[in-house]
Order: sequence, then structure tokens, then C-alpha cells
Amino acid sequence: MKLILGIESSCDETGVALYHIGRGLLAHALHTQAALHGEYGGVVPELASRDHIRRVLPLIRTVAQQAGHTLQDIDAIAYTQGPGLSGALLVGASVACALAYALGIPALPVHHMEGHLLSPLLSDPAPEFPFIALLVSGGHTQLMRVDGVGQYALLGETVDDAAGEAFDKSAKLLGLGYPGGPELARLAVRGRPGRFRLPRPMLHSGDLDFSFSGLKTAVLTLVRHHTLDQHGTVDEQIKADIAHATQEAIVDVLAGKALAALKQTGLERLVVAGGVGANRQLRARLDEAASECNFRVFYPDLEFCTDNGAMIAFAGALRLQQHELKRDYRFDVKPRWDLQEISCESP
Repeated sequence: MKLILGIESSCDETGVALYHIGRGLLAHALHTQAALHGEYGGVVPELASRDHIRRVLPLIRTVAQQAGHTLQDIDAIAYTQGPGLSGALLVGASVACALAYALGIPALPVHHMEGHLLSPLLSDPAPEFPFIALLVSGGHTQLMRVDGVGQYALLGETVDDAAGEAFDKSAKLLGLGYPGGPELARLAVRGRPGRFRLPRPMLHSGDLDFSFSGLKTAVLTLVRHHTLDQHGTVDEQIKADIAHATQEAIVDVLAGKALAALKQTGLERLVVAGGVGANRQLRARLDEAASECNFRVFYPDLEFCTDNGAMIAFAGALRLQQHELKRDYRFDVKPRWDLQEISCESP
């Protein structure tokens, strides 16, 4: 099996890709629902599911055309089984399994976070195993030791809000648009360093766990007390200063914990994956630390930081190289799914 179709539909982005074992990524396409959910300030699950239904088949046709292949050329279909929104996951799973049945080829369920974790291997240079992975995607903030495909050991994770949630919720408190994380990062560029100091929760806790709910509360307090001037209007510079302080606090915690994980394990390679991995301040901080502390840090290309079909097709391809896949077209979805549960699993 060489040509893998990947379908991602876990939340608010429909991603499709074709990956060839031997030739690499042939084509990929992504539709984001940011505009659809923007007026609500967050993802509306029912709207997300309906939009996936509208987008997935046209995207499959587009990707096949871009790659110069037909559906009959595909050897297997990988799809996101979880975690994510149940309705959104069902769209991708049902389309993948129905199409695989029609073509008489295997369908392979993929863990969404495994896709993120392995996505830096699509880049050049790609990291070698073993490495530490800092996974910062949506509601997930985790540190994993990765010894190979399917060999994952959890070192630490958030005990409440994830880093992405801290970005998005803080952005909403500042009256920024959706998606909030990128908006906050853009506003932070205009902020004055040192104007505000926010807490770094659990930075010195002695373990590798995270917590960001207290940071969100601290941001709320700043917003209530400082964003209105004496005339009762919003002070845009103060908003930028708060955004700067918020980003600095999140980056300090993520970088500090990642460095602690490297020191604890003795490994010298760090992979950063997930939407927050696109944050330029986080990348700059880790690049500086890598230069000073003599380790290497790897990131996915920016287009593969957010949810995408390429990471699902790639993860499926790696799994297929390890195991012979049975043709079973029954499917379910797993809105909640611990990444460690798939360690050394056969598909």
C-alpha cells in the first residue's frame, strides 16, 4: 500500500490530503470555519458538523485532481477517530469508511493528537526518535516522551485549562475576534514589555504538569481594572499591554516545562506541535534556549500547525508500514481519547 488519503474533521476545519509512501505529500487542501463561527465567539458543534458534510467530498475531488490521481488509485483511507466533537468526527469517519468500502480498500482510524505529534516529521530536517513532544493544540497541553511511532509516555499535562484555551479565553476578555489566539498574538506585538506582570502557574511546581485557569482569572482582573480610561472608553494601548503580558506568561510556562522535561529525561531533541506551536514568541523563546542549552527543536511547517489532513494521512501511512490492516468498515468515534491508549496498538 502506497497512496493514503487522509481526512480530518475533528473540530472546525475540514482537511484532506494524499500522501504517497516513497514520494511524500502529494497534495492537501483545508477549509476553515473561522468565519462561520466568528459571530458566536466560538465553535458551534452542529454548524461545524453540517459544514464538514458540505466540504469533505469537494475537497477529496480537489486533492485527487491536484495530485494527478483518481479515487481508484488510493490504497487506504486514514481518518480522525478522535478526540474531538462527536458530530464532526462522525462526518469524517462515515465518509472515509463508506468510500473505503466502495473502493474495496482498508480504512484506518487515527488519533488526532498522534497526527499533531508526528507532523514535524513532514518537515526537513525531520527529528529522529527519541524526542520530547510539547503538544499544544486546542484543549490539549501535554509533554510526551516519544520513542517511536506508537511509543508514547505521558510526562505531564494540564490539570485544568490548556494553553490554547488560555489564549482564546483571554482574547475574548479583551474583546478580540475568533479565533482568539492569533488575534491576541497580533495585538501583543504592540504591547509594552513590563507594563503588567501576570502569574506563571505551576512553573516551579517540581513536576511537568500545567495549569492556566488562574492565569485567565488574573487577566480578567486586569481587564476589569485597567482597560477603561477616566472617560469610560477602552484604552487600546492598555489592551495591547495586557495581551503582551498574557502571551509572555503562557510562553514562559510552556518553555520552562519543556526545558525541564529535556533535563529530566536527558534527551536532546524537542518537538513542538499543535496550533499554539505556530506562536512566533514561543518559537523564538525555544530557539534561543536551544542555542544556549545545546538541544535541537523542531516544528511543523506553519500550515501544518493547525488541524489538517496531511498529518492524518502521514500518521496513517506510518501505521500502515508497521502493521497489516484488516478490512473492517464498522466505525465509531472517540470524543475523549487518551493518546497513551494507542501506544503500540495495531490498527
